[in-house]
Amino acid sequence: MMQITTLIIPFLMLFIIVHGLRHKVAVYEVFVEGAQQGFHIAIKIIPYLVAMLFAIAMFRASGALEILLGWLSPVFGWFNIPPEVLPMAIVRPLTGSGSLAVLANLVQTHGEDSIIVKIAATMYGSTETTFYVLAVYFGAVNIGKTRYAVQTGLIADAAGFFAAVVVCYWLF
Repeated sequence: MMQITTLIIPFLMLFIIVHGLRHKVAVYEVFVEGAQQGFHIAIKIIPYLVAMLFAIAMFRASGALEILLGWLSPVFGWFNIPPEVLPMAIVRPLTGSGSLAVLANLVQTHGEDSIIVKIAATMYGSTETTFYVLAVYFGAVNIGKTRYAVQTGLIADAAGFFAAVVVCYWLF
């Protein structure tokens, strides 16, 4: 099985090249053109990414994250949600690498078989980095007004968060 998985990418690349040549497509030129477009899109979204990363850094450095955790801990205690997973619930919509660091810290602190880590890992897999996605996708197409995208993304994140808690308690 391991040999098959290591060959999938090379075979896929070979298939794309052969398929393009068979249909008389200038494969290399089209590839370079796509790479150039990707580079221009990356340049266009840099201001959005910088603004988002700055806002996240300010949120964490100002102590607002700790204050928010202090406010939410009693509320989530009523629903039997471990307070240790609250940083994941708050950081996950903001940043993928930050939420991965939270998850790694929980694994190191509580062990990989604890219910806390199982809930946090399920949250990591069932929620999205909403603000990052909005910054990248909306920034790539120069959309400044997100309309209901932020609210919808955060509602979906909350649903993923609560579903992770329910499913983990149900299964474990």
